[in-house]
Amino acid sequence: MNSTSLKGQVALVTGAAIRLGRAVAEALASEGVHIVLHYRGSPAANEAAERIREAGVQCWTVQADLSDPKAAGALLPLAAQLCGHPIDILINSAAIFEPSKVLEFTPEDLERNVRVNVLAPLLLARAFAAQQRQGQIINFLDTRIVEYDRLHAAYHLSKRMLFSITRMLALELAPTIRVNAVAPGLILPPPGRDEAYFEGLARGVPLRRHGGAEDIVRTVLFLLESGFITGQVIYVDGGQHLVGSLYGT
Repeated sequence: MNSTSLKGQVALVTGAAIRLGRAVAEALASEGVHIVLHYRGSPAANEAAERIREAGVQCWTVQADLSDPKAAGALLPLAAQLCGHPIDILINSAAIFEPSKVLEFTPEDLERNVRVNVLAPLLLARAFAAQQRQGQIINFLDTRIVEYDRLHAAYHLSKRMLFSITRMLALELAPTIRVNAVAPGLILPPPGRDEAYFEGLARGVPLRRHGGAEDIVRTVLFLLESGFITGQVIYVDGGQHLVGSLYGT
């Protein structure tokens, strides 16, 4: 596949109203991909959809709370019904990122992270596979899955699970569906923080700087255009994942 072959396809992008999900949705639109824009409750959803339509493609918005397994399981069939076309590309971008520590988080904290960050992508992937047609899935991980993020322990555990599920799905869904993942590092500051947040952190990155949304966009497009890649995780982190590793991966 090349970038031309993406034109006319339909992508469901979760969490596409804001941040990296929106950047990826807009980039796909610029390649001629029609977008089903999922959002949970962001007031920016309609504005994001209008921006996408300016690229000359169609864009449909669909609201769903991915912490509800029923809503997550129904999202992809609903998206296909909404646009009148099977979904060709699934981008699992939506996630929650909450502070928690391993000795303190509650069962409810862990369950909430697993539901949104793991179960929802899995249920979406199952529905995607049930279409019984060729396609691609890209999951969003986090470069910190190879380290120990002690300040976001429940989140960390959930992303480690999604890492394993990505590889499982790559085997289970081959040769019809390719499944890959992108693991961002210092790309966007957390909500409420600005670029200054990265100044000290960047000193611990081999490239001594942070990246931007365009780095993630290029990586997603590369994976979508590379027809002989599946089961891979690309760390877009300036080499951060090479500095210390709890898991030896």
